[in-house]
Amino acid sequence: MITKDKLKYGTVVLLGLIMFSSNFLSPKLFTGEILNFAVWFILSIFAFSCGWIINKTLGWNYGGKLVFAVIVAASIMSVFMVSFFRGYFGVNDYLTENFILYSLRNIMLGVIGIFGLAVAELLSVQKQIENLKHQSQLNRKITEDAEREAEIIIRDAESKADRILAEAERESAEMINRKKEIELQLKEFLKTEKELLKKYETD
Repeated sequence: MITKDKLKYGTVVLLGLIMFSSNFLSPKLFTGEILNFAVWFILSIFAFSCGWIINKTLGWNYGGKLVFAVIVAASIMSVFMVSFFRGYFGVNDYLTENFILYSLRNIMLGVIGIFGLAVAELLSVQKQIENLKHQSQLNRKITEDAEREAEIIIRDAESKADRILAEAERESAEMINRKKEIELQLKEFLKTEKELLKKYETD
């Protein structure tokens, strides 16, 4: 049964097959054969797409390591295949140069795959940066709104405190005046009582 994890690695295998299949193409890219160049261009697009998908499924770090391993493995397999089937690949005297040539094919397609990885990662990081900027602006706006609300609350609290203090001072002044009035009334009452007592004693 094929799971999602196995499908993720299928793109890496496909990239390896694309790189290995380049060994069967003619090395004369820039001749008058447009078809030959078109095939190389299509393989490059496939390698780029594989790199893009690998970045989305396996990530930059792990996917990059796998692509590098595929480049090494495909290059080694190409060297062995060319050395064992020299007649088919037309390798005669310049064996080392042909090894380098076939290795460079795989490396070129592998680097294009890494380029696809890098472009996908760059766009992903750029999107994350934009999201972080947007989140930062949102947080700044929330902070400014909170500061404004805090200032309003503080002003309201200060206004209420001033009103309460003024009310308390007014009530305190009224109580003091009331106390003075009561004291004055008591003094007058006591004075009247004394006068009545004196009058009573005299009578």
